[in-house]
Amino acid sequence: MEQKKTVRILLILLIMQWAFVQLIAQFPSFVERFYSKGVYVFLNKFYQLLAGWIPFSIGDVLYFALIIYLTKSLVVTIKKKSFNLKNTLWKSGAIISIIFFAFHFNWGLNYYRIPVSEKLNFEIQPYSTNDLELFTKQLITKLNETHLSITKNDTILIENPATKKEIREKSHIVYNEFQQKFPEFKHQNLKVKNSLFSVPLAYMGFAGYLNPFTNEAQVNYLIPKNTYTATVCHELAHQIGIGPESEANFVGYLAAISSKDKYFQYGAYLNALRYCLNELFYTNPEKFEEIKSTLNIGILKDLQQNQDFWESYQNWSEKYFELFYDHFLKANNQEDGIKSYSKMVVLLVNYYKTTEL
Repeated sequence: MEQKKTVRILLILLIMQWAFVQLIAQFPSFVERFYSKGVYVFLNKFYQLLAGWIPFSIGDVLYFALIIYLTKSLVVTIKKKSFNLKNTLWKSGAIISIIFFAFHFNWGLNYYRIPVSEKLNFEIQPYSTNDLELFTKQLITKLNETHLSITKNDTILIENPATKKEIREKSHIVYNEFQQKFPEFKHQNLKVKNSLFSVPLAYMGFAGYLNPFTNEAQVNYLIPKNTYTATVCHELAHQIGIGPESEANFVGYLAAISSKDKYFQYGAYLNALRYCLNELFYTNPEKFEEIKSTLNIGILKDLQQNQDFWESYQNWSEKYFELFYDHFLKANNQEDGIKSYSKMVVLLVNYYKTTEL
Protein backbone atom coordinates (compact mmCIF):
# COMPACT_ATOMS: atom_id res chain seq x y z
CA MET A 1 0.00 0.00 0.00
CA GLU A 2 2.87 2.35 0.91
CA GLN A 3 4.53 1.55 -2.41
CA LYS A 4 1.38 2.45 -4.36
CA LYS A 5 1.18 5.75 -2.52
CA THR A 6 4.80 6.57 -3.40
CA VAL A 7 4.17 5.70 -7.06
CA ARG A 8 1.13 7.99 -7.19
CA ILE A 9 3.05 10.86 -5.60
CA LEU A 10 5.84 10.46 -8.15
CA LEU A 11 3.33 10.49 -11.01
CA ILE A 12 1.75 13.68 -9.68
CA LEU A 13 5.22 15.18 -9.36
CA LEU A 14 5.97 14.22 -12.97
CA ILE A 15 3.01 16.29 -14.17
CA MET A 16 4.06 19.19 -11.93
CA GLN A 17 7.65 18.98 -13.16
CA TRP A 18 6.54 19.02 -16.78
CA ALA A 19 4.39 22.08 -16.15
CA PHE A 20 7.28 23.80 -14.34
CA VAL A 21 9.67 23.21 -17.26
CA GLN A 22 7.10 24.58 -19.75
CA LEU A 23 6.72 27.67 -17.57
CA ILE A 24 10.39 28.33 -16.88
CA ALA A 25 11.21 27.91 -20.57
CA GLN A 26 9.45 31.24 -21.11
CA PHE A 27 12.01 33.03 -18.91
CA PRO A 28 15.51 32.39 -20.34
CA SER A 29 17.03 35.28 -18.35
CA PHE A 30 15.86 33.64 -15.13
CA VAL A 31 17.29 30.28 -16.20
CA GLU A 32 20.56 31.96 -17.20
CA ARG A 33 21.01 33.81 -13.93
CA PHE A 34 19.79 31.34 -11.35
CA TYR A 35 20.42 27.99 -12.99
CA SER A 36 23.09 28.11 -15.72
CA LYS A 37 25.27 30.65 -13.88
CA GLY A 38 24.14 29.57 -10.43
CA VAL A 39 23.00 26.08 -9.50
CA TYR A 40 24.61 24.38 -12.51
CA VAL A 41 28.06 25.85 -11.80
CA PHE A 42 28.10 24.24 -8.35
CA LEU A 43 26.64 20.99 -9.66
CA ASN A 44 29.32 20.73 -12.33
CA LYS A 45 32.06 21.39 -9.76
CA PHE A 46 30.62 18.71 -7.52
CA TYR A 47 30.41 16.09 -10.28
CA GLN A 48 33.91 16.84 -11.56
CA LEU A 49 35.31 16.47 -8.03
CA LEU A 50 33.31 13.28 -7.60
CA ALA A 51 34.01 11.57 -10.93
CA GLY A 52 36.30 13.80 -13.00
CA TRP A 53 39.52 12.31 -11.60
CA ILE A 54 38.46 8.75 -12.49
CA PRO A 55 39.97 7.86 -15.91
CA PHE A 56 36.96 5.92 -17.16
CA SER A 57 33.30 6.90 -17.47
CA ILE A 58 31.30 6.35 -14.30
CA GLY A 59 28.14 7.18 -16.22
CA ASP A 60 28.80 4.40 -18.73
CA VAL A 61 29.36 1.95 -15.87
CA LEU A 62 26.01 2.97 -14.36
CA TYR A 63 24.30 2.58 -17.74
CA PHE A 64 25.85 -0.87 -18.13
CA ALA A 65 24.68 -1.87 -14.65
CA LEU A 66 21.19 -0.61 -15.47
CA ILE A 67 21.11 -2.65 -18.70
CA ILE A 68 22.10 -5.79 -16.77
CA TYR A 69 19.47 -5.11 -14.09
CA LEU A 70 16.68 -4.54 -16.62
CA THR A 71 17.68 -7.61 -18.61
CA LYS A 72 17.74 -9.73 -15.46
CA SER A 73 14.35 -8.39 -14.34
CA LEU A 74 12.86 -9.14 -17.75
CA VAL A 75 14.17 -12.72 -17.68
CA VAL A 76 12.82 -13.29 -14.16
CA THR A 77 9.44 -11.85 -15.13
CA ILE A 78 9.20 -14.10 -18.19
CA LYS A 79 10.19 -17.19 -16.20
CA LYS A 80 7.70 -16.49 -13.41
CA LYS A 81 5.04 -15.31 -15.86
CA SER A 82 4.30 -12.52 -13.40
CA PHE A 83 3.96 -9.64 -15.86
CA ASN A 84 1.25 -7.16 -14.89
CA LEU A 85 0.72 -4.42 -17.48
CA LYS A 86 -1.04 -2.00 -15.12
CA ASN A 87 1.59 -2.25 -12.38
CA THR A 88 4.39 -2.00 -14.95
CA LEU A 89 2.96 1.19 -16.42
CA TRP A 90 2.53 2.76 -12.98
CA LYS A 91 6.06 1.86 -11.94
CA SER A 92 7.47 3.02 -15.28
CA GLY A 93 5.77 6.38 -14.80
CA ALA A 94 7.31 6.69 -11.33
CA ILE A 95 10.77 5.89 -12.69
CA ILE A 96 10.30 8.42 -15.50
CA SER A 97 9.40 11.04 -12.88
CA ILE A 98 12.71 10.45 -11.06
CA ILE A 99 14.71 10.49 -14.31
CA PHE A 100 12.91 13.63 -15.50
CA PHE A 101 13.88 15.44 -12.30
CA ALA A 102 17.49 14.23 -12.32
CA PHE A 103 17.96 15.15 -15.99
CA HIS A 104 16.61 18.69 -15.74
CA PHE A 105 18.14 19.45 -12.33
CA ASN A 106 21.62 18.15 -13.24
CA TRP A 107 21.91 19.66 -16.71
CA GLY A 108 18.74 19.75 -18.83
CA LEU A 109 17.53 23.24 -17.91
CA ASN A 110 20.49 24.60 -19.90
CA TYR A 111 18.32 24.05 -22.98
CA TYR A 112 16.25 27.05 -21.90
CA ARG A 113 18.98 29.62 -21.13
CA ILE A 114 19.75 32.78 -23.14
CA PRO A 115 20.81 31.88 -26.73
CA VAL A 116 24.50 32.12 -27.66
CA SER A 117 23.73 34.68 -30.38
CA GLU A 118 22.31 37.05 -27.75
CA LYS A 119 25.37 36.56 -25.54
CA LEU A 120 27.67 37.47 -28.43
CA ASN A 121 25.44 40.30 -29.69
CA PHE A 122 24.66 39.19 -33.21
CA GLU A 123 21.27 38.76 -34.86
CA ILE A 124 19.92 35.52 -36.25
CA GLN A 125 18.38 35.98 -39.69
CA PRO A 126 17.64 33.52 -42.50
CA TYR A 127 20.55 33.36 -44.92
CA SER A 128 20.31 33.30 -48.70
CA THR A 129 21.99 30.77 -50.99
CA ASN A 130 24.37 33.55 -51.98
CA ASP A 131 25.25 34.15 -48.29
CA LEU A 132 25.98 30.45 -47.88
CA GLU A 133 28.13 30.28 -51.02
CA LEU A 134 30.13 33.37 -50.04
CA PHE A 135 30.79 32.15 -46.50
CA THR A 136 31.68 28.63 -47.66
CA LYS A 137 34.27 30.08 -50.06
CA GLN A 138 35.77 32.17 -47.24
CA LEU A 139 35.84 29.13 -44.98
CA ILE A 140 37.58 27.04 -47.65
CA THR A 141 40.24 29.72 -48.06
CA LYS A 142 40.87 29.65 -44.30
CA LEU A 143 40.86 25.85 -44.18
CA ASN A 144 43.22 25.54 -47.15
CA GLU A 145 45.63 27.99 -45.50
CA THR A 146 45.51 26.12 -42.17
CA HIS A 147 46.01 22.78 -43.90
CA LEU A 148 48.97 24.07 -45.91
CA SER A 149 50.58 25.67 -42.83
CA ILE A 150 50.68 22.20 -41.24
CA THR A 151 51.54 19.94 -44.17
CA LYS A 152 53.48 22.32 -46.48
CA ASN A 153 51.94 20.25 -49.27
CA ASP A 154 48.33 20.59 -50.42
CA THR A 155 48.02 16.91 -51.38
CA ILE A 156 48.93 15.44 -47.98
CA LEU A 157 46.37 14.17 -45.48
CA ILE A 158 46.97 15.73 -42.06
CA GLU A 159 48.18 13.28 -39.43
CA ASN A 160 47.87 14.74 -35.93
CA PRO A 161 51.01 13.62 -34.02
CA ALA A 162 49.21 13.84 -30.66
CA THR A 163 47.55 10.77 -29.18
CA LYS A 164 43.86 10.99 -28.36
CA LYS A 165 44.78 11.12 -24.69
CA GLU A 166 47.02 14.11 -25.39
CA ILE A 167 44.22 15.74 -27.39
CA ARG A 168 41.87 15.39 -24.41
CA GLU A 169 44.53 16.89 -22.13
CA LYS A 170 45.17 19.77 -24.54
CA SER A 171 41.46 20.54 -24.63
CA HIS A 172 41.75 22.15 -21.18
CA ILE A 173 44.32 24.61 -22.56
CA VAL A 174 42.09 25.22 -25.58
CA TYR A 175 39.11 26.12 -23.39
CA ASN A 176 41.24 28.30 -21.11
CA GLU A 177 42.38 30.28 -24.16
CA PHE A 178 38.76 30.45 -25.28
CA GLN A 179 37.66 31.79 -21.90
CA GLN A 180 40.19 34.60 -22.12
CA LYS A 181 38.78 35.75 -25.47
CA PHE A 182 35.15 35.04 -24.59
CA PRO A 183 34.62 35.69 -20.85
CA GLU A 184 30.87 35.11 -21.42
CA PHE A 185 31.68 31.40 -21.30
CA LYS A 186 33.42 31.24 -17.95
CA HIS A 187 34.04 27.70 -16.75
CA GLN A 188 36.03 25.51 -14.36
CA ASN A 189 36.96 21.86 -13.86
CA LEU A 190 36.41 20.59 -17.41
CA LYS A 191 37.03 16.93 -18.12
CA VAL A 192 36.46 14.81 -21.20
CA LYS A 193 36.68 11.02 -21.33
CA ASN A 194 36.54 8.25 -23.91
CA SER A 195 33.21 6.45 -23.83
CA LEU A 196 33.23 2.79 -22.83
CA PHE A 197 30.40 2.39 -25.34
CA SER A 198 32.41 3.70 -28.32
CA VAL A 199 31.69 0.66 -30.51
CA PRO A 200 27.89 0.80 -29.95
CA LEU A 201 28.05 4.59 -30.43
CA ALA A 202 29.75 4.12 -33.80
CA TYR A 203 27.00 1.73 -34.91
CA MET A 204 24.38 4.20 -33.68
CA GLY A 205 26.08 7.01 -35.61
CA PHE A 206 27.21 9.12 -32.63
CA ALA A 207 30.63 10.74 -32.16
CA GLY A 208 30.10 11.56 -28.49
CA TYR A 209 27.65 12.64 -25.81
CA LEU A 210 27.38 14.29 -22.42
CA ASN A 211 26.01 12.12 -19.64
CA PRO A 212 23.46 14.43 -17.97
CA PHE A 213 23.41 12.39 -14.77
CA THR A 214 27.18 12.46 -14.05
CA ASN A 215 28.09 15.50 -16.20
CA GLU A 216 30.80 13.52 -17.98
CA ALA A 217 31.69 14.72 -21.47
CA GLN A 218 32.42 11.62 -23.51
CA VAL A 219 33.85 11.01 -26.96
CA ASN A 220 33.79 7.98 -29.23
CA TYR A 221 37.49 6.99 -29.27
CA LEU A 222 37.12 5.21 -32.64
CA ILE A 223 36.51 8.34 -34.73
CA PRO A 224 39.38 9.79 -36.83
CA LYS A 225 41.69 12.22 -35.01
CA ASN A 226 40.84 15.20 -37.20
CA THR A 227 37.20 14.73 -36.21
CA TYR A 228 38.11 13.87 -32.63
CA THR A 229 39.38 17.40 -31.80
CA ALA A 230 36.13 19.03 -32.91
CA THR A 231 34.03 16.45 -31.08
CA VAL A 232 35.99 16.96 -27.85
CA CYS A 233 35.32 20.70 -28.08
CA HIS A 234 31.64 20.09 -28.83
CA GLU A 235 31.13 17.85 -25.79
CA LEU A 236 33.01 20.26 -23.52
CA ALA A 237 30.66 23.00 -24.73
CA HIS A 238 27.82 20.87 -23.37
CA GLN A 239 29.73 20.46 -20.12
CA ILE A 240 30.06 24.23 -19.61
CA GLY A 241 26.27 24.40 -19.90
CA ILE A 242 25.49 24.86 -23.60
CA GLY A 243 22.37 22.79 -24.30
CA PRO A 244 21.26 23.03 -27.96
CA GLU A 245 23.35 20.96 -30.38
CA SER A 246 23.80 23.79 -32.89
CA GLU A 247 25.09 26.08 -30.13
CA ALA A 248 27.42 23.38 -28.76
CA ASN A 249 28.79 22.96 -32.28
CA PHE A 250 29.27 26.71 -32.58
CA VAL A 251 30.84 27.24 -29.15
CA GLY A 252 33.11 24.22 -29.68
CA TYR A 253 34.14 25.75 -33.00
CA LEU A 254 34.91 29.13 -31.40
CA ALA A 255 36.92 27.42 -28.67
CA ALA A 256 39.01 25.44 -31.16
CA ILE A 257 39.79 28.37 -33.49
CA SER A 258 40.72 30.50 -30.45
CA SER A 259 43.47 27.99 -29.70
CA LYS A 260 47.11 28.37 -30.68
CA ASP A 261 47.06 24.68 -31.62
CA LYS A 262 46.74 24.44 -35.42
CA TYR A 263 45.37 20.89 -35.27
CA PHE A 264 42.43 22.07 -33.18
CA GLN A 265 41.94 24.99 -35.56
CA TYR A 266 42.01 22.67 -38.55
CA GLY A 267 39.51 20.26 -36.96
CA ALA A 268 37.12 23.14 -36.23
CA TYR A 269 37.27 24.60 -39.75
CA LEU A 270 36.89 21.13 -41.24
CA ASN A 271 33.84 20.35 -39.11
CA ALA A 272 32.24 23.71 -39.96
CA LEU A 273 32.90 23.11 -43.66
CA ARG A 274 31.19 19.72 -43.57
CA TYR A 275 27.96 21.36 -42.38
CA CYS A 276 28.24 24.15 -44.95
CA LEU A 277 28.89 21.73 -47.82
CA ASN A 278 25.95 19.57 -46.74
CA GLU A 279 23.65 22.59 -46.84
CA LEU A 280 25.07 23.68 -50.17
CA PHE A 281 24.60 20.20 -51.62
CA TYR A 282 20.87 20.32 -50.88
CA THR A 283 20.36 23.90 -52.10
CA ASN A 284 22.62 23.96 -55.17
CA PRO A 285 24.34 20.67 -56.16
CA GLU A 286 26.16 22.25 -59.13
CA LYS A 287 27.61 25.03 -57.00
CA PHE A 288 28.50 22.41 -54.38
CA GLU A 289 30.69 20.54 -56.88
CA GLU A 290 32.28 23.76 -58.09
CA ILE A 291 33.15 25.01 -54.60
CA LYS A 292 34.25 21.59 -53.35
CA SER A 293 36.79 21.39 -56.20
CA THR A 294 38.68 24.37 -54.71
CA LEU A 295 39.65 22.37 -51.61
CA ASN A 296 43.21 21.15 -51.16
CA ILE A 297 43.51 17.50 -52.21
CA GLY A 298 44.66 16.60 -48.69
CA ILE A 299 41.41 17.98 -47.27
CA LEU A 300 39.34 16.03 -49.79
CA LYS A 301 41.17 12.91 -48.59
CA ASP A 302 40.24 13.84 -45.02
CA LEU A 303 36.56 14.25 -45.90
CA GLN A 304 36.63 10.89 -47.67
CA GLN A 305 38.35 9.22 -44.70
CA ASN A 306 35.63 10.47 -42.37
CA GLN A 307 32.88 9.33 -44.75
CA ASP A 308 34.49 5.89 -45.09
CA PHE A 309 34.65 5.55 -41.30
CA TRP A 310 30.94 6.15 -40.76
CA GLU A 311 29.92 4.05 -43.76
CA SER A 312 31.85 1.12 -42.28
CA TYR A 313 29.50 1.20 -39.27
CA GLN A 314 26.22 1.78 -41.10
CA ASN A 315 23.53 -0.74 -40.19
CA TRP A 316 19.76 -1.17 -40.07
CA SER A 317 19.46 -0.04 -36.42
CA GLU A 318 21.06 3.38 -36.90
CA LYS A 319 17.89 4.99 -38.24
CA TYR A 320 15.93 3.88 -35.15
CA PHE A 321 18.47 5.39 -32.76
CA GLU A 322 18.44 8.59 -34.81
CA LEU A 323 14.63 8.63 -34.69
CA PHE A 324 14.69 8.25 -30.90
CA TYR A 325 17.29 11.01 -30.54
CA ASP A 326 15.33 13.22 -32.92
CA HIS A 327 12.27 12.98 -30.64
CA PHE A 328 14.44 13.51 -27.56
CA LEU A 329 15.82 16.78 -28.97
CA LYS A 330 12.36 17.98 -30.02
CA ALA A 331 11.13 17.32 -26.48
CA ASN A 332 13.93 19.53 -25.17
CA ASN A 333 13.30 22.83 -26.92
CA GLN A 334 14.99 21.92 -30.23
CA GLU A 335 12.12 21.94 -32.69
CA ASP A 336 14.30 20.81 -35.61
CA GLY A 337 15.33 17.65 -33.79
CA ILE A 338 18.46 15.99 -35.14
CA LYS A 339 18.56 18.57 -37.93
CA SER A 340 19.42 21.16 -35.25
CA TYR A 341 23.07 20.14 -35.58
CA SER A 342 23.16 21.73 -39.03
CA LYS A 343 21.68 24.98 -37.66
CA MET A 344 25.28 25.73 -36.74
CA VAL A 345 25.49 27.11 -40.31
CA VAL A 346 22.90 29.77 -39.40
CA LEU A 347 25.05 30.81 -36.44
CA LEU A 348 28.25 30.84 -38.50
CA VAL A 349 26.86 32.86 -41.41
CA ASN A 350 25.27 35.48 -39.14
CA TYR A 351 28.25 35.68 -36.76
CA TYR A 352 30.68 36.36 -39.59
CA LYS A 353 28.56 39.15 -41.00
CA THR A 354 30.08 41.37 -38.32
CA THR A 355 33.27 39.46 -37.49
CA GLU A 356 36.25 38.72 -39.71
CA LEU A 357 36.95 35.05 -40.39
